[in-house]
Amino acid sequence: MNEPSQRAARSGPLAQVTLSALEHHAYCPRQAGLILLEDGYVDDAATIRGTLMHQRVHDPGQETRGAVRTLRALPVWHDELSLIGVCDVVEIHHDGRIIPIEHKSGTYTPGGPADVQVAGQAMCLEAMFDCSVPQGVIYSAADRRRHTVIIDAAARARVLELAKAVRGTMTTMTLPMATADQRCRRCSMHDMCMPRVLARTQAFTRMASALFVP
Repeated sequence: MNEPSQRAARSGPLAQVTLSALEHHAYCPRQAGLILLEDGYVDDAATIRGTLMHQRVHDPGQETRGAVRTLRALPVWHDELSLIGVCDVVEIHHDGRIIPIEHKSGTYTPGGPADVQVAGQAMCLEAMFDCSVPQGVIYSAADRRRHTVIIDAAARARVLELAKAVRGTMTTMTLPMATADQRCRRCSMHDMCMPRVLARTQAFTRMASALFVP
């Protein structure tokens, strides 16, 4: 029995985590919490662009060109790790290589949250097809380029770590604290989150205590 199976046997079935939740949590734990616990999500121009782009690639189907078979909107899962998601595109090459391709409307950030999502996709594909998936791809519409993501031990460990963190949020039903940093400027959920107000909660509590000392 491998390590994930041993952990599951000791603690019971793992709560299911979506690959998109991993990406949200990697970007901002509070953002992920608002989506998971309060079903909160707000669109802005950037997220609408992303939605429109994904509509084009999320029509389920397949095609073969030359030696490459392309699958679109492929549901993926990993039973032992209790991960589920949908791959925008999966390429199956004649030499046996399987490559998940995640489409993003914005620019690509090496090591960013999107890398976690594509690493999770690779791990699911490995479990489903009983093969090795050492690389994934993130296609950036902003620069019209493919960016290779290496699915190494560090990437896999990051997926497991974030999945554990997401389950922690789901189990405790507690929203993570607001970060109130530069990420908030680009977040469509800024008004719902109120990061600058909540980040100063402790300071407000101290000031209130000082004002109302018995």
